[in-house]
Amino acid sequence: MDHQSAENQGLVQTFFGNRSELISREKEQRSDFSFRQSLSPTAQKACSVVSKIRLQEHETIWSQRIPVAKSNSNSNSRSEEKEESEELFPGMIFNSAKNHMDRTQLWKIVQKMPKGALLHCHLGAMVDLEWLFEQAVQTRGMVVSATEALSDRWVRARADVSVKIEFSAGCESEGEEEGDGKGKGIWEAGYEALKKVPLKNAAESFPHGGKAGFLKWIEDRCSITQTEAVQNHLGVNDIWKKLQAAFVAITPIVYYEPITRKFLRRFLTTAYADGIRWVEMRGMTRSFRLEGEEELVENRLQLVRVFREEIDAFMASEEGKGFWGCRLIWDTLRSFDDEAIITDMKLCMQAKKLYPTLIAGYDLVGPEDHGRTLHSLTPVLVWFQSQLAAQNLTIPYFLHAGECVGDGDSTDQNLYDAILFKTRRIGHAFSLYKHPLLIDMVKDKQILVESCPISNEVLRYTASIKMHPLPALLARGVKAAISNDDPAMMGQGSAGLAHDFWQALQGWENLGLAGLGSLAQNSVCWSAFDDQTDEEWMEDVSKGVDGTGIRAQRIKQWNAEWEQFCEWIVKEFGDVE
Repeated sequence: MDHQSAENQGLVQTFFGNRSELISREKEQRSDFSFRQSLSPTAQKACSVVSKIRLQEHETIWSQRIPVAKSNSNSNSRSEEKEESEELFPGMIFNSAKNHMDRTQLWKIVQKMPKGALLHCHLGAMVDLEWLFEQAVQTRGMVVSATEALSDRWVRARADVSVKIEFSAGCESEGEEEGDGKGKGIWEAGYEALKKVPLKNAAESFPHGGKAGFLKWIEDRCSITQTEAVQNHLGVNDIWKKLQAAFVAITPIVYYEPITRKFLRRFLTTAYADGIRWVEMRGMTRSFRLEGEEELVENRLQLVRVFREEIDAFMASEEGKGFWGCRLIWDTLRSFDDEAIITDMKLCMQAKKLYPTLIAGYDLVGPEDHGRTLHSLTPVLVWFQSQLAAQNLTIPYFLHAGECVGDGDSTDQNLYDAILFKTRRIGHAFSLYKHPLLIDMVKDKQILVESCPISNEVLRYTASIKMHPLPALLARGVKAAISNDDPAMMGQGSAGLAHDFWQALQGWENLGLAGLGSLAQNSVCWSAFDDQTDEEWMEDVSKGVDGTGIRAQRIKQWNAEWEQFCEWIVKEFGDVE
């Protein structure tokens, strides 16, 4: 029989039919299958248009080499450069891809997209750092100190040299400092370690560019730079050290009351402008200072009061009109001992009684590989649940778990404990794809994965978006939503979700606009809009848009925004061939 004979061609067509059927059967198992089936004709057209745009951009923008000017390190002249080239390809690391993102149509599309809810973010890293440090410089009483003189660029680049910016009542008078000397002394060899210098003076006397140079230096010091992002020899631990040092540096700034209030307003304004309608933030700290307060005292309940006041003020403002709201997932560091965590849990319960609609849940944060496991924390986690039941309080767990590359180690096993503790969502769940039984349990118990693709890439859990495990979970039917984690430090720069949405859309072939829409709708469906028992939560999430409460109402509102968005795509890009 010849391979071109009618008989052989018939067998080939039968094979192709079986292949198509197999692909269709597999797609029916996807978590976004029902969403795709419900698409209106307009939405289907919009998804088709976006797929064409994506393919065109892969064949043009992301399939070329472009010249890049590189300094010649062997040259005696700083101005002498050599011409090198950079290869652009689909799915390249975010901190390189973002330099070319603005000229893509996909970027314009995701900027316009209704994002639903932001469910996984850490408040201290939610506003662009340039703005934050500018606020610090302009705020009276802010000082800077360091563990040694920042007298040359090598010292200023060292991670082991601690730089601290904070409020100090003794330095509120401009131009004065504690002790003798001028503010510029911190940049000189004779600087006394840990001596507080007025920040404004220090910034203006920065040896390389004055205030503008200082802002650039301190911003690079507190974020993962593009150079660091491409240094693949740096592992998870090295990047985490930089991230933790950044949090240490910015926390006293973010959590000084006058700046905290402005910071919250800018965060909510930026998120809303990006199409985010609801926020659940992690953002507790022991380092909150009220205005004019010199010493650190127990102020966590005062911080919650400030959160409540500023959220209410934004909701009542013209710029906050249409925003659904913001709740707090109370969090503490998983590295603390039992006594410290129990004290924190007691404060959380007090806050719940004072501000019942603000406190949504509880979590333990920090690098999982270097913090305590949920298994070791079992006694205090069980105690907390017992206390909540005794006091008739509803504070469910929304736990970080599986943010690791391990397979079967103690950190990876946090996933078992999180599920047994009835977490309603899992933060990251990066290693979940290695656990077939846990995948089935997550699906059965309606647990959502809070996935942060760019964060996972920058922190070295994955080399690129194409190697990220979320597509494998989606293919298995696991529900997920995309979040941004720590965007000010990771490279996104702002509180919005557009960067993570764009990276997922251009990186994952099977996702498409429909899959992205499903993830956004999931974020609304799994939002903690109000307090519910475990049984009420399960029933409400299962019903989704067919329910009768606030959850169903919000899903309907998002669905209407989605339809308008799809109409805009068809009108704006419908002639794409």
